[in-house]
Amino acid sequence: MTLPRFYPIFDDVVWLRRMLPLGVKLVQMRLKDKSQDDLRAQLTEARDLCAAHDAVLVVNDHWQLAIDLGCDWVHLGQEDLDDADVDAIRAASLKLGISTHDKAELARALALAPDYIALGPIYPTILKKMKWHQQGVEKLSVWKDLVGDTPLIAIGGMTTERAPGAFAAGADIISAVTDITLHDDPEGRVRAWLEACA
Repeated sequence: MTLPRFYPIFDDVVWLRRMLPLGVKLVQMRLKDKSQDDLRAQLTEARDLCAAHDAVLVVNDHWQLAIDLGCDWVHLGQEDLDDADVDAIRAASLKLGISTHDKAELARALALAPDYIALGPIYPTILKKMKWHQQGVEKLSVWKDLVGDTPLIAIGGMTTERAPGAFAAGADIISAVTDITLHDDPEGRVRAWLEACA
């Protein structure tokens, strides 16, 4: 399957209620510091909302819950990979996306035959403290040569203005977080993103 080129990440299902009607077709739910009941409730609603809007839902980290709820995709960071049962994820026919930051992590990820590879942060990000400094757009070209046909996602400090450079460098998909959630007009920003990635 060919994934949409725009990939927002949200931390609450409330965002999906707002953004899916605008035409978002690929979305990640990154839920942190939630109770198991809240996680299950939010991911159940997210699954159903995405189904209703013909959108792809990617569940960050919570692979067991993704299996239990019959979701289609899971995204794992490198730390998540340490504890995840990738065989169980595959046995449940979930597709798998993996974060990478350096060539050792990329080699580890590619050995698992992921359905996409993410590289970041391309630009400085305020989202979370990271030991990785900005990777730079040029590294996307290096990664694309290494991942071949596997879809490559650019993440970290991405804006609509930076999108063309990332696509030109080899990104297949661009992920955005705070450029939307901290914007004065999140809906307007998502419309701009959909246009930039069309």
